[in-house]
Amino acid sequence: MSGSAYVIIPVYNEEKVIGNVVNDVLSVFENVVCVDDGSTDKSAQEIAKTEACLVSHPVNMGQGAALQTGLEYALKDKNAEYFITFDADGQHRIDDAQRMISILKSEDYDIILGSRFLSSGADIPISKRVVLTMATAFTNYLTNTKLTDTHNGLRVFNRKFAQKLEITMPDMTHGTEIVMIVGQSGLKYKEAPVNIDYTEYSKSKGQSILNSVNILFDVMLSAKGRK
Repeated sequence: MSGSAYVIIPVYNEEKVIGNVVNDVLSVFENVVCVDDGSTDKSAQEIAKTEACLVSHPVNMGQGAALQTGLEYALKDKNAEYFITFDADGQHRIDDAQRMISILKSEDYDIILGSRFLSSGADIPISKRVVLTMATAFTNYLTNTKLTDTHNGLRVFNRKFAQKLEITMPDMTHGTEIVMIVGQSGLKYKEAPVNIDYTEYSKSKGQSILNSVNILFDVMLSAKGRK
């Protein structure tokens, strides 16, 4: 298998960390697309200081829309064969992304999904663990998939899967929508253990029990929308 890898990073008000996150990714992957989703801070300026491609939404449209914009940008490169979705707040680890893309390249899968629950070193807050487990069970039921973590933003997939993606759901609901596409596409998927760094910064950005409840609520809305 040959071809370029593109890392897609949706960004909304992450000026404090986005420069370091992008440069960390660029140290491993040459092609990085940051989609500034209508940030009201200096996120765009910080991205512009790096060698990443910057695409901007004039207004905030939600993480799902930002991912779709970045994906469409990357697909314009006919040599783009692999795609990685990566969060902007510093929670994801670049070595996990490297390992996942190695699995995709060496094994017969179309998408590798990161799972916090498969990692022996996972330090997931109890409240988040409970709600994410409930959301995952419900999503598996809806999509006929068998996953342990359906709302992890670290994913690696090939061009075949990328061309099937048309994300229309906003905010966290897009995670369920992607899993629904996985279940409906008939393409091969696999989970890989990843670690999430729950920093004081990420917690201050809303990584709380309320956010976890919102995930479960979004799953229910997504299910209703698909009927």
